[in-house]
Amino acid sequence: MQARQKFRILSICLLFVIQALFLVAIFVENTSSYIVLSFIGLLSLFMLYSYFKSPIHHHIHEYESIKIAVWVPVGAIASYYFNQIFGLGPVMGAALTGTLASFIPNINKKSGYLPHLPAAVYCGAFVGMSSAQVAHGFSFILTASVFTAIFLVISKSLLNGIGGKLGTLAFLGVSMTYLLLYLFK
Repeated sequence: MQARQKFRILSICLLFVIQALFLVAIFVENTSSYIVLSFIGLLSLFMLYSYFKSPIHHHIHEYESIKIAVWVPVGAIASYYFNQIFGLGPVMGAALTGTLASFIPNINKKSGYLPHLPAAVYCGAFVGMSSAQVAHGFSFILTASVFTAIFLVISKSLLNGIGGKLGTLAFLGVSMTYLLLYLFK
């Protein structure tokens, strides 16, 4: 088996496990109904099937530019600021951050760099949506956004054509930060 195929299978399995654990956490936290558990199990099987059948990888693995990924923390801090400090809430904070980021390419319409920034800023905005119960201040958000930026860099050719890539990367960054804080507390 080629290294590329192993990487593909490993990344699909990792994503599946993370999403399945997230669904189980929702089940444990909100209900103990076996009907809901059965639904989550069925949904998990459909997700796994779609991961292996969907063309979510390109044949050549590419990396996102670090010059683009450094904008993830900018979006995260801005969104968290709108969310927590201004009290707009997570959805409005992320929406305002994403809307403002959408105007970045208008600064210089001939630039080849600026059109790539709104997606990175918006990815960071998902990190900034974290609740105060999970994210204990700007240092948490900054750390989570750095992890998210790293995931953005390595996932350029992964999960293409699948909705929710930026939110999934933000979820991974926040989860990684929370796990590290939990382990080293």
